Amino acid sequence: MKVKKPITPGQRGMKTIDYSLLSKKKPEKALVLPLKKKAGRNKMGRITVRHRGGGAKRKYRVIDFGQKKLDVPAKVEALEYDPNRSAFIALLKYEDGSRAYVLSADGLKVGDEVVCSNTAQIKVGNRVPLKNIPVGMPIFNIEIEPGRGGKIVRSAGTSAQILSKEGNFVLVKLPSKEQRLIYQDCFATIGVVSNPENKIRVIGKAGVKRHMGIRPTVRGSAMNPIDHPHGGGEGRAPIGLKYPKTPWGKPALGKKTRNKKKWSNRYIVKRRKKKK
Repeated sequence: MKVKKPITPGQRGMKTIDYSLLSKKKPEKALVLPLKKKAGRNKMGRITVRHRGGGAKRKYRVIDFGQKKLDVPAKVEALEYDPNRSAFIALLKYEDGSRAYVLSADGLKVGDEVVCSNTAQIKVGNRVPLKNIPVGMPIFNIEIEPGRGGKIVRSAGTSAQILSKEGNFVLVKLPSKEQRLIYQDCFATIGVVSNPENKIRVIGKAGVKRHMGIRPTVRGSAMNPIDHPHGGGEGRAPIGLKYPKTPWGKPALGKKTRNKKKWSNRYIVKRRKKKK
């Protein structure tokens, strides 16, 4: 983590991520795709996510979340920055000569050897079925359905923990403190996701947000009544409602949006804790 000297107002208190551990090379050309900017719009051209647009140009890195090459050892050729996610990525070179990007584990270094296997050694970066991982071990990039690739615990600095094994299922504690049953044949990577400093990063100035493609947000209370339920009033008036609302009149805080009939509800043993 780098702490900037306050030589300008924007740099006062700014904390940036230290990228000195990353390899100084261009992305692997065969694993990079063009990425068209959507600016928060759907296929019809309507804005479905507000406050998006602009930002630095970026290309998509094709990540192998499943590491489908079973029992083929690979060497870490490079650690790279990915503009599309908070975690760093690792470029693997397999023994058969092929290359692939995967999510990098914290502590993984260039030259380390990793493998995805049912009988792999329990060490950082290896990918193993949940049934073969000891209780208490931190894991990330976890499959929900066997063979579908990792779907959960992929953000920078996060990890889940195996609590117990019950029949064909493994009880896993997720970063949100939710406890969930996952089928024992699902694969997961050993360790913690790279770039844990991302949690304590201080953006510092509005210009950095614009580089990220995030546009300014106007408060509802600063608008007119026609534009927002919080709008109107003389001067700094209260919102005049029992609870805050979205621009479309729906409850803004505490409204549950999860489908009550979702198929995976049966596997959630304990819900995540509410934020205070």
